[in-house]
Amino acid sequence: MLSYLANFADYLGPLRLLRFITFRTLLSTITAALIGFAIAPRLIAKLRRLKFGQNYDDDRTGDLARKFDKKNTPTMGGLLIFTAVFGATFLWATPNVWVVVAMFVYAALTAVGFRDDFLKVVRKNREGINSLEKIAWQTLITAVALAVLLWHPLSAQKIRELWVPFNKHPLLIFAGLSGFASLFVLMFLWLVGFSNAINLTDGLDGLAIGCTITVALVYGLMAYAAGNTKLADYLLIGFVPGTGELAVICGALVGAGMAFLWYNSHPAEVFMGDTGSLALGGLIGAIAFMVQQPLTLVIVGGVFVMEAMSVIIQVGYFKFTRRRTGVGQRYFLMAPVHHHFQKLGWPETKVVLRFWILSLMCALIGLGTLKLR
Repeated sequence: MLSYLANFADYLGPLRLLRFITFRTLLSTITAALIGFAIAPRLIAKLRRLKFGQNYDDDRTGDLARKFDKKNTPTMGGLLIFTAVFGATFLWATPNVWVVVAMFVYAALTAVGFRDDFLKVVRKNREGINSLEKIAWQTLITAVALAVLLWHPLSAQKIRELWVPFNKHPLLIFAGLSGFASLFVLMFLWLVGFSNAINLTDGLDGLAIGCTITVALVYGLMAYAAGNTKLADYLLIGFVPGTGELAVICGALVGAGMAFLWYNSHPAEVFMGDTGSLALGGLIGAIAFMVQQPLTLVIVGGVFVMEAMSVIIQVGYFKFTRRRTGVGQRYFLMAPVHHHFQKLGWPETKVVLRFWILSLMCALIGLGTLKLR
């Protein structure tokens, strides 16, 4: 909202800086980090007093959980990230349809994740929200977001275009009832898929948020490029007016992520929980769609994809071997794959740091696709 102060630059010259997305993105990053550091101690203390700690003493984590003694660490730390991102975005982003839809998806999925965590840690319901209810909420959120994008004149045409890496023209344009249905399915799969992927990655201290920061950095650059006509023409990517403001959100996510990582680094003082992981995955998936780089997210978010695929492979291989031999076998020692490396004897910090390195490599490769067309 403070971007409107640029209209008074004639009275106070420095206010003209607020016209530049790069400057406001920097301010958004700093603001989100400051908000995160300011509220973290009180939020963590409050969660501890309420005993909002995740119970890891179950069959799915077993000895690993006891070894790292995380049973009483408070969860719902995603509230810290959400508050910082929302506050910084409100202050520094110029509202448009892209910003409104991104924050709607983020806020709605934060509410779903909070309900899931609440049922787990307060009501002692290990499963939280049942699968059907969660899918129903995610479907509704996707439908509302897509309906707004298709209705608004700024986004109606651009959201129908499907761009793929290494191609300087849209692969196809969704049109007609079947096209809209296909677009909805694809957007739903991205929001839900990456929500679940980040949720699976959030199993070690600092792992999920560290990888999220690198993805947010890349998509901040992509959003800025897509919203800048000269850069879009130079890179041969689609020009999407207004999406440059999404860089401000990505900057806020980077700042909030750094503040959260300060308290989530090993040994963690707080976990993000489903409150954070479901919402972050949905936000990143939505931004990827809006800047016309959805398939590039598979590359940039390679660590998240790897974690999700390891679970799919583990379950599929177990069912396949049980069907053939009567005894199910595991492909990995434990899934998601970060636990496989723990079982091999890697210290938790080494697993996290090496996955961060992989995430950075994936981010750089993803950025490279912008020019290879």
